Amino acid sequence: MSVALGLNRPLVVRTTLVGDPGDLLARLPEAAPYAWIRHGEGLVAWGEAARVAVPPGPRRFEWARDWLSDTFGEAHVDDDVGAPGSGPVAFGSFTFDPDAQGSVLVVPRVVLARRDGRAWLTTLGEERLDLVTPLRDPGRIRYGDGSLTAPEWEHAVARAVRQIRSGRLEKAVLARDLTATAEREIDVRLLLSRLARRYPGCYTFSCDGLVGATPELLVRHTGETIESLVLAGTVSRGTDEADDMARGAALFASEKDRYEHTCAVESVRDALAPLCSELKVPEEPELLVLSNVQHLASPVTGRLSAGASVLDVVAAMHPTAAVGGTPTETALDVIRELEGMDRAGYAGPVGWIDARGDGEWGIALRCAQIEGRGARLFAGCGIMGDSAPAAELAEAQAKLRVMQYALEG
Repeated sequence: MSVALGLNRPLVVRTTLVGDPGDLLARLPEAAPYAWIRHGEGLVAWGEAARVAVPPGPRRFEWARDWLSDTFGEAHVDDDVGAPGSGPVAFGSFTFDPDAQGSVLVVPRVVLARRDGRAWLTTLGEERLDLVTPLRDPGRIRYGDGSLTAPEWEHAVARAVRQIRSGRLEKAVLARDLTATAEREIDVRLLLSRLARRYPGCYTFSCDGLVGATPELLVRHTGETIESLVLAGTVSRGTDEADDMARGAALFASEKDRYEHTCAVESVRDALAPLCSELKVPEEPELLVLSNVQHLASPVTGRLSAGASVLDVVAAMHPTAAVGGTPTETALDVIRELEGMDRAGYAGPVGWIDARGDGEWGIALRCAQIEGRGARLFAGCGIMGDSAPAAELAEAQAKLRVMQYALEG
């Protein structure tokens, strides 16, 4: 199989320890930046040593795993670090719908990483100096309706509620999109910088124009250990501390939100149990407080029963009930009927994987697809039998504000 931008020669990879690089995002050149950052740690990358469009279909994760196995298996690797994220790394973004075009894997030419007090640089091929230019402001932002207007989307929510009450399904997650046009070409690095600064506890990511800050860790794979963070059930932040605490307490006590969260946790448990020799799922959720919203959250940990790749785990878990619904296939049918749009990479897996099969993958939430001066923003809400369309619209608008902030500052 051809691996290096169509050339029949293996990748040559060199990883060395380096001094603390400071702000990782500040080291990115403007062209095609890749990133996965949380609390200042993670990976940034640029350039392309290899790229592939992953064919759509039910076996796409298996196809991607095999492509990576061939690509990394033929590489000449000199790795002085031997940590998750050292050696050759691929960034990836998969569409929400398995039948949609647009899933991609990219092996960057340069990766700069920091984790657990160590920093390292990985280069593929000849080392080159990439010019870091000042961040550019996109100027004035104009917004427009996406696939549905606000009233049309509320109508879609009402239709979903009727189908849930009829007994067809328990939960459906409906997404909403919003278009944005800037005065000047959008500098992805500026968006990443703003997101990482404002939402340090989220995973700030960039892959092939898909940019965001997701609070939801689909899976972290380190050796045989896996971790996942399940989020379902949301309320906006309060106007002051007392209001904030009251809203959090109401969310924790909400029968609707607790049931929605239970559905999401059970879908993750069902997906991971066959892969794990040990699985720990908390009996009660905790409250995750972010800058704009509060979520019910359940951290899940496990130990793999076999040496599977992180992509095998991603394949088993996607789509979770938190981004699709319950039961899954019926929920996906309802989404196709009511949303009136292609989600593209929104709510799909996004993250990175190394040659050992270790990696971190999140669900692409609080994100936008950037192209030139244009952006397509996304948000979604879990719809239950007692959901109110106006309240769900307000929740979606609160989630959209994450990327609106990134664009406007």
